[in-house]
Amino acid sequence: MNMKPQIKRVIPAVGMAAALTLAMVGSAAGQTRLPPVDPRTLSGNITTGGSSTVYPLSVAVVEAFKRDGFPGEVSIDLIGSGAGIQRFCRGEYDVANSSRAMTQREIDTCQPAGGGKPIQFQVGVDALTIVVNPRNTWVRNLNNSQVALIFSGQAKTWRDVNRAWPNQPIRLFSPGTDSGTYDYFVEQVFRNLPAAQRRNIIPQVPGVQLSENDNVLVAGVESDINAIGYFGYAYYEEEKGKLKAVNYEGVAPNAATVASGRYKFARPLFIISSEPILRSKPQVAAYVNYYLTNVNKIIRGVGYFPAPEAELEKARQAFVNATR
Repeated sequence: MNMKPQIKRVIPAVGMAAALTLAMVGSAAGQTRLPPVDPRTLSGNITTGGSSTVYPLSVAVVEAFKRDGFPGEVSIDLIGSGAGIQRFCRGEYDVANSSRAMTQREIDTCQPAGGGKPIQFQVGVDALTIVVNPRNTWVRNLNNSQVALIFSGQAKTWRDVNRAWPNQPIRLFSPGTDSGTYDYFVEQVFRNLPAAQRRNIIPQVPGVQLSENDNVLVAGVESDINAIGYFGYAYYEEEKGKLKAVNYEGVAPNAATVASGRYKFARPLFIISSEPILRSKPQVAAYVNYYLTNVNKIIRGVGYFPAPEAELEKARQAFVNATR
């Protein structure tokens, strides 16, 4: 899958005659059974947007949804989790993509189309990944204190981090403040600072490159031996021949360390909708159903990891409760 599309991608109707009616979920005891979906029988369009991390996963799900016969259009905006949640809460999206849970303030003030409260469905897990240029031969592992020195701007050169490293200026690449990846990163790295201070710490660093589009960050790190950045694991996986993942606190990001809980930058991925939207727009309900039914078949191919079964079960139950 090409992970470098335009910021806004509209997947057009293709009229494919794939004849697939999905079987019910739930062969395992105690698992919520979702109703079957036949995308060929649906009409209307779907609007989504938000997280750049969730974006490639949603693109893959939508492409499968289209292959199985959905005749409408699905727009996916790549604008960051915070901005996606804001647009959803203003009634502009049917579904928001987010690489973090909504804050309580967002939940309390959210007014999605048709009213109601937002429903968050966990669809996977990401291993947020710190990366450097592959020509960088000195950085293999960073502890949290070193990451904080770098991304606060206190370390201006690599030698400021470790006296054995080159006396070369560090170039920082970071998601912008509308990004759920940014929120998760600063909460982890600067967890001892007050929330207001950590919220603004990276944008104040002279020369930092900020972008809600992870492809911009990928390109920046690929082009500079002194660059360092962070983003979702899928973007590293797509470009791993041109990037080098850095161990965090001695642990590499991979399926085994995420599953075991050893990798401390693992975080949940969500799609968000509401009961009135799901009830009033059958195509949106079918899309969310399809997502929850098929995500575990798709997610590893994108570069992420399945959600814990208990969380996926919670998402299936929330969908059933909202649509029955």
